[in-house]
Amino acid sequence: MVIGNLQNVFTFCVFFGVILAIAFDAIDMVLAAFLGVSLLIVAGDFTFDDVLNITRMANGPIALLFGGMLVARTLMPTGIFDWIGTHFLILTRGSGKRFLLGLIVLVAPLCAILPNATTVILLAPVIIRVAQALEVDFIGPMVLTAIISNSAGLLTLVGDPATFLVGSTIGMTFVAYLQKVSLGGLLSILVIIPFMPWLMKDIWKVRRQLPENLKPEPLKRPWFCAVALSVLAVMVLLFLFGESIPRPIVPPAVAIVGATLALLVTYGYKVEPIEAVIKDVDWRTLLFLMCLFSLVAAINKTGVLQSVSQNLFAWFGRDLVAVGMVMLAGVGVASGFLANIPIVAVMLVMVKGYLVTAEWVPEIAMAPSFSDWPPQVLPVFVAMMFGATLGGNATLIGASANVVSVGICASHGKQVSFMTFMRYGLPVMAAQLAVSAVYVLVLFYFSDS
Repeated sequence: MVIGNLQNVFTFCVFFGVILAIAFDAIDMVLAAFLGVSLLIVAGDFTFDDVLNITRMANGPIALLFGGMLVARTLMPTGIFDWIGTHFLILTRGSGKRFLLGLIVLVAPLCAILPNATTVILLAPVIIRVAQALEVDFIGPMVLTAIISNSAGLLTLVGDPATFLVGSTIGMTFVAYLQKVSLGGLLSILVIIPFMPWLMKDIWKVRRQLPENLKPEPLKRPWFCAVALSVLAVMVLLFLFGESIPRPIVPPAVAIVGATLALLVTYGYKVEPIEAVIKDVDWRTLLFLMCLFSLVAAINKTGVLQSVSQNLFAWFGRDLVAVGMVMLAGVGVASGFLANIPIVAVMLVMVKGYLVTAEWVPEIAMAPSFSDWPPQVLPVFVAMMFGATLGGNATLIGASANVVSVGICASHGKQVSFMTFMRYGLPVMAAQLAVSAVYVLVLFYFSDS
């Protein structure tokens, strides 16, 4: 028992050591994550079965990111991003205020049909180009893009990996999600607007004189561009309807299919070597996320979260409203520092265990295929969705879109520190969770009526 306790203490020390190293820029964040995982491996924290479980947990989100990166990279030689960027720049009329508000109009609709990190990957070249044309630092707009994409990920079931994980686990359909959650996602986006003049006042006040003859350059390789965009369209359609066809295709599988088609198009048109496209994938971000999954899995092995699950009934009895508020706040805070996808995977087991203990559902509800949830318990899962998705806005490790955004900034010569991201993300996250709490309370009211 003492050995087990010492092992748990060591695991927590390693985990929070990695977080602190990243927070204070003591070491490169990818190297810090690798060191943490290596220390846990040497200490015997990971068995072969643990590695298999981590792989099963991580393969969906990693596949979504990988597929999005490849599809976006395939579009690079077409000049489509420069074309969109010039049109966006013209619409700003040289105004920083229009630029920031335009990001919501540009990002949110895409995040309703594409995973949020994929949207960041696709739009980053446009946003950076416009920021440079307006002569403003692109770090703020890129961080804002990640925050908007995370928030807009609540608009539909496929917009955010954490939301998809919760929805798919409880058997929520695409239409049911639109009815129960989408309005809350819209409110979380609107909450961002009042923060713009405060958090990005330098950009908000910018006024630039644009060239009078500004017009987009013609697309390079228009036929290749048309076919590559067709691949993206197929990917979007499969995200929307892939799970309702006779042989369902889940979003991670859709991403792999999309990546394959994108590579096939590149190969067929002989635009550039396949190895050049694959080489440009942001492997650094993918490896960092894989390490985060491993670190959170190690925390899960300590049994701390499971003990909380057992105590939920002792603390709150059958009070679903209290449990929902705890899930919203607890998952929200945890998702800012533990990475929202793996923490949701753990919390789902915790909430299911509580609902069985409180006799809201039979013990069979612990099975993955169970979907007969009473209307009264659904707001608890919705609260978890809001907490996981919006809580991830707080820090640069809170969501995959954040990590991707920071990685893109680094590839363009701009390092985003932990504290810099948190200066933007933390106040927005706090306001969004407060609005979400009201929304979830309203859901509870109507579920009981």
